[in-house]
Amino acid sequence: MTSQDAQTEARPARDKARPVVRRESSRKTRETIIQAALAEFSSKGYDGGRVDEIALRAGINKNVLYHHFGNKDDLFTAVLEYTYDAIRSRQKDLQIRGMDPVDGMRRLVVFTGQVWVRFPEFQRILASENLNQGKHIVTSATIREMYNPLLDTIRGLLQRGQQEGLFRENIDAVDLYISITSLTAHYVSNRYTFEAIFGQRLMTAQRIKQRLDHAAEMVLRYLRVDAAPSAAR
Repeated sequence: MTSQDAQTEARPARDKARPVVRRESSRKTRETIIQAALAEFSSKGYDGGRVDEIALRAGINKNVLYHHFGNKDDLFTAVLEYTYDAIRSRQKDLQIRGMDPVDGMRRLVVFTGQVWVRFPEFQRILASENLNQGKHIVTSATIREMYNPLLDTIRGLLQRGQQEGLFRENIDAVDLYISITSLTAHYVSNRYTFEAIFGQRLMTAQRIKQRLDHAAEMVLRYLRVDAAPSAAR
C-alpha cells in the first residue's frame, strides 16, 4: 500500500470525527457566552446589560455570539434557563423523595436556602426578569417543566406526612414552595440593608445556619397537625 493509499483510507475517519469536534467546540462556546452573559446581566440587569460587553467578556466576536443566540432576548432567556436549571439541580429533591417527611421537608428548606447563599447572582437575574414582568420566561419551553418533579416531591412528602398523622390536610404545594423561597431568598437579597439597620453581620456561617434552621422550623410548625386553623365560629 502506498502512502497515498493510506492517507485516502484515513481520511474518512478524520472526516467522521470533525462533526463531533465541531459540536464540542460549539457547546463550549455557548457555555462561555452564557457565563459571560450571566455576569453581565446579574450586575446590570437585562436593560443595562450590553451585548458588546458580553462578547468582550467571552473573548469572542459579536457575530459569533449572534450565531449562537439570535438576539439579546434569546440570550437572556438562555441565561434564565441556565439559572433555573442550576437552582433545581442544587435543590436535590430527588434525594429527599423517599426520606422521612419531616426530615425531607427540612432538607428541602435548607437546600433551597443554600442556593441563594452560594449564588446571589441568581437572585439578581430573577429580580431583573420580574422587573420586566416575566416577558422572557414565558417564552421558555423548559423552565416550567423543571419544576414538575419538585412539586411532585413536595406533594409526596405532604401526602406521607398526612398519612402518618404528622402534617395537616389542605396544604397547597405551590403556596408552600413560594413560602420556602420567601423565607430563604429574602434574607440574602436584603442582607445589605438588614446589616445596616440592625448592625449585625448576617452572612457568617453561624448566622446563615441559624437563619436556615429558623426557616425550616417555621415551615414545619406550619405543617404540623396541631397548627391547623380553627374552624370559623
